[in-house]
Amino acid sequence: MLDSRQMISEYGSYLRIERSMSENTVSSYLSDLKLFFDASGLSPDHVTSDDIIAYLAERQDISKRTQSRIISAMRSFFNYLILEGYMQENPCDRVDAPKIGRILPDVLSVEEVDAIISSVNLSDWKGLRDRALLEVMYGCGLRVSEAVGLRISDIFFEEGFVRIVGKGDKQRLVPLGDMAAAALKACIGSKPEPVDPADSDFVFLNSRGGRLSRISVFNLVKDRAMAAGVNKVISPHSLRHSFATHLIANGADLRAVQEMLGHESILTTEIYTHIDTRTWQATILKCHPRKF
Repeated sequence: MLDSRQMISEYGSYLRIERSMSENTVSSYLSDLKLFFDASGLSPDHVTSDDIIAYLAERQDISKRTQSRIISAMRSFFNYLILEGYMQENPCDRVDAPKIGRILPDVLSVEEVDAIISSVNLSDWKGLRDRALLEVMYGCGLRVSEAVGLRISDIFFEEGFVRIVGKGDKQRLVPLGDMAAAALKACIGSKPEPVDPADSDFVFLNSRGGRLSRISVFNLVKDRAMAAGVNKVISPHSLRHSFATHLIANGADLRAVQEMLGHESILTTEIYTHIDTRTWQATILKCHPRKF
């Protein structure tokens, strides 16, 4: 009989070390697993597909998206146990994940992005920080975790790009536009000394001299949108989503946008950009050998 807590602990180490998954993803997976085993009281090698289906049926408080995440976490966990020789079959193989429609954030227009960024008061260093943060999230299409983790040593002003460490510690190079570069220079030039010298290379600090949190960025985007009169339900990801959409609408190559966003699959890029039919039609007809 396998000890669920020990197996989950080993699995967590596997995700962090061998799979190089982000701490947020690892924490989410482990939390889902602990909830299941605490509720079921089963050992991993005694779990059946019926046990998993029954557990999900009892969780009336969760959405289809959460159900899908739980199944994904459990499938990955049992695959790990098979890999390590603890089990022979994955009970999740007979569990169907719920179908989930595409949920996309509202796309901001270029004018709305300008209004949000321009709403920042630049009279102090916090304003300069917030302006740089918004500029680089939109201008480079960064995830929140990538923005708050941006280091000064990863910005190459002369060459015109930033080095981003994304999901799974994968690195990519993203072009740095003039407006984002100017805002970053102003931010770095006014940045206070960090409380912890180890944080001196990070671009964005909070008012206490520590590293800026993801929650602070969410609050910043919502506050600036409200100040700019943008009445849409948005988040920091809306800036990344709008970045991709605007590039595609202006004729950028989908593969290039995929590289800049750090997507492994171009299908993910297509979902995030959700290009309208007219843009695709114009591009295809322009390039088709049998055009009139």
